[in-house]
Amino acid sequence: MGSFRRMTRAGHEILARFRTGFLQRNRLRLMALVALTWPGMAHADSCAQMRPGWDGTPATAISEAIALASMPLSLILVLISALALRFRSQWGGLAAVAGWSVLISYIVFWSDQSARFAAAQQGCVASPALFIALVAAICLAIVIYTAPAKGRPS
Repeated sequence: MGSFRRMTRAGHEILARFRTGFLQRNRLRLMALVALTWPGMAHADSCAQMRPGWDGTPATAISEAIALASMPLSLILVLISALALRFRSQWGGLAAVAGWSVLISYIVFWSDQSARFAAAQQGCVASPALFIALVAAICLAIVIYTAPAKGRPS
């Protein structure tokens, strides 16, 4: 029991020395990294960039869903989805679901998240969760409706 405590105490001492030495050696680098990544003047006009003509009213989930649904790519995907549902096309449904997946992935992963976060703090952008839920429901409906009909069991 005593040797375990000594090892633990020695390990904590080594870790404490490493932490203080690391911070002392790399203080300037850490400060530069924080200064470069801090959202400041670069995102001061994020609302003017993301929502031109914003009137100052705070964005809601519904207004964000409407803004995302009115993008040209969203409107094209609605048309593709409607055609796939109308003709019960499995390949059209696959294309529509893949397109919706790419759009949602772009919104969530590939767009400028720091600018989106700064715009959300200013109030001109809200969470895209409602739009994502609507797209998930559309994709589920496409998959279910265009699925091949099962024959009667014999």
